[in-house]
Amino acid sequence: MTTMPPPSSTTVSPSRTTCASLLHELQGKGPLKQQISAVNPVLDELRLKKQERMKDFYETETQIARICAEIAGSDRSFDSADPEIDERDLTMKRLGELKSHLKELQNEKSLRLQKVNSSIKKVHELSVVMSIDFFKTVNDVHPSLSDQSKVQSKSISNDTLARLTSTIHSLKQEKQQRLEKLQGLGHKLIELWDLMDMPVDERRLDHVTTLISASVDNVSRLGCLAVDVIEQTEVEVERLNALKASKMKELVFKRQNELEEIYRGVHMDVDSDAARQILISLIESGNAEISELLASMDDQITKAKEQALSRKDILDKVEKWKFASEEEQWLDEYEKDDNRYSAGRGAHKNLKRAEKARALVSKIPSMVESLTSKVKAWELERKVPFLYYKAPLLHSLEEYTMLRREREEERRRSREQKRLQEQFAAEQEALYGSRSAIKKPLGLSTSANTMAGTPTARRGVTPFGHHASSAGKQRGESRANNVTPINYVALPKDDSVSRGC
Repeated sequence: MTTMPPPSSTTVSPSRTTCASLLHELQGKGPLKQQISAVNPVLDELRLKKQERMKDFYETETQIARICAEIAGSDRSFDSADPEIDERDLTMKRLGELKSHLKELQNEKSLRLQKVNSSIKKVHELSVVMSIDFFKTVNDVHPSLSDQSKVQSKSISNDTLARLTSTIHSLKQEKQQRLEKLQGLGHKLIELWDLMDMPVDERRLDHVTTLISASVDNVSRLGCLAVDVIEQTEVEVERLNALKASKMKELVFKRQNELEEIYRGVHMDVDSDAARQILISLIESGNAEISELLASMDDQITKAKEQALSRKDILDKVEKWKFASEEEQWLDEYEKDDNRYSAGRGAHKNLKRAEKARALVSKIPSMVESLTSKVKAWELERKVPFLYYKAPLLHSLEEYTMLRREREEERRRSREQKRLQEQFAAEQEALYGSRSAIKKPLGLSTSANTMAGTPTARRGVTPFGHHASSAGKQRGESRANNVTPINYVALPKDDSVSRGC
């Protein structure tokens, strides 16, 4: 029942005051009938005022009762029920108190209606994102909330507000759970796409991956968290997992090929057959998780690239050293050709090449020294030997330096021997005079090459050439035989083309 301010006990009705005053004035002014005739118009006016006042009280108390019922959540209708009006107090003061109370209730109703509308809007936003039946959801809270005809006013009761709050909380939790599930599925999609190098045009449900970094409050696209979207994504992940299993070997060996290519590019030896056999065993056993295996291989590739980068400067110097050594060998052959100065075809080119080769050969000692310093610094930093085709590069440099020193010594002895022979011949000629001797015709070369052509390179002191069965056996042979470092394979070279260092 409505709570209204109690009537004041000290209030005096204005009609009573008016009647008392009127009776006092009529006393002693004619007969009673005349007095009554004089009073009737006043009474009629008072009765009309009372009816109007009663109507104001009725309307005010009816509105108060209706709003109180709405707030209380009562289903009772007050349209035809008459509120109880205390006719003993129909003063304007009492009416003002009732109207003031009605104003407070109307303000509260307005605030409650705003809360209800705001809650309904929030329910609608959450519903469309998740493709949930909005009308069913609000109808479960209160039937008046889903009445589109607006015949029935929206419920503003405490119970309705509480149930709306609970519904919004439940929908937010559901939205959070669905978003987290789709984000997890989105991560799996990207992982599988990258794992299998899937083309962009074959990547289905890519709109799901856009939710990965989204916060729950920023997700508002229509139906993006619908149940069917989650189910479709789950089906796609299952399909890709099945496809991944069939492509497992292909993916693994693609990584292995990349790894081997990196090693080959920097002249590092790798046992490809053994590595591939291990990978096949892991895959066929089913004990290896493909993602972990590929992640491990990616780590190896990253480390191989880092190691290759650290070797690049040294390898560039090795190539220059090898080229200079090849030019030195060519120069040796060229200088042994007696016809090198004849006016044959290509002679001028060989003369130019020989000039460049002499300048380059003079730099070999400094090249080897610089390269040795680089290799030592590299090994000191990494605590491992610098391998080049399975053998330590430092050993090859040391062996090359030793063999080159031996060859220089041989050249010195050869020049000394030639000088002594010429000196002896001159002394003999001075003692006995000149003797006729059969000499070789001019223009004939002692080497196999004639016509002033480019000398054919033969094996000499070049790094990484074919080595004999053992270094000891090779050193036991004639010093004239040139020795190359062990455990390396000679690279084919084109002696007819001059290269810059």
